[in-house]
Amino acid sequence: MVSDNRSEVTSIPFDVPTSARAYGWMLGGKDNYDIDREFLLSTLPDFPECVDIARQNRQFLYRAVRYLAREAGIRQFIDMGCGLPTDNNVHQVAQLFAPEARVVYVDIDPIVLAHGQALLADDATTAVITGDMRDQQAILDHPDVDRLIDFSEPVAVLFLSVVHHLSDADTPRRVLRTIIDQAAPGSYLGLSQVVSDDPATCSEMTAHISGRGIPWQTRTPAELDGFLDGLEPVEPGLVNLADWRPDPDQPSLAPVDAALTSYLGATKLNQRVYEYGGVLRTS
Repeated sequence: MVSDNRSEVTSIPFDVPTSARAYGWMLGGKDNYDIDREFLLSTLPDFPECVDIARQNRQFLYRAVRYLAREAGIRQFIDMGCGLPTDNNVHQVAQLFAPEARVVYVDIDPIVLAHGQALLADDATTAVITGDMRDQQAILDHPDVDRLIDFSEPVAVLFLSVVHHLSDADTPRRVLRTIIDQAAPGSYLGLSQVVSDDPATCSEMTAHISGRGIPWQTRTPAELDGFLDGLEPVEPGLVNLADWRPDPDQPSLAPVDAALTSYLGATKLNQRVYEYGGVLRTS
């Protein structure tokens, strides 16, 4: 676990939790601070499903990228809000099934950028860039995107477990569709977000997390569906991610910290909130 040492990197926020560090802790990661752990431990009593659904999203990443590389023939990926590197990152999964695959990771968190750039320092087919997913044009204009992504060929754009960080004021349909709507036919959008079937629960969770300084908006499944008109869902469609082509033989995740183990399996008892999404194709 990262020590809470203010002298390390002055650009790293220490006074508020960050989604990448909190999410990483639920995946078994060590790159987090007291503020991130305190945030999660204050959130989980009300939303105990969060550990399961974070891990289900990471397992969905493997299955979705495997499908895109092995079955759909995609050879270039843009991963928006990629989070901290862990096992089976997008480029590792894609290149396992298509060694020539190229990947651009996009994130705004300085810890993500530092770790990602160190990991990929000698990888000419993969880049990590600083970018705010709300500013899609700036991402399109980045030289590493220009170097690695050929928009005359199909591309997969991934927004995995980050759509809930877009408020309605951020015009999420625009963010999700800027690239995919002008990409070559046969491109794909992979996405997921935390949802609830109960609007009151959406409001409760939104207020709790955004009140701690993390941009957040829990939606209903229908609200997310409303951003995706005209795209063709890949079977089984947009679903609870645990139900998207489940594979009991896929690689396992790192074990969680002892402080979180009591929350494992909470989705078997309650699904007041869950992670919802899938993969969609352009025509």
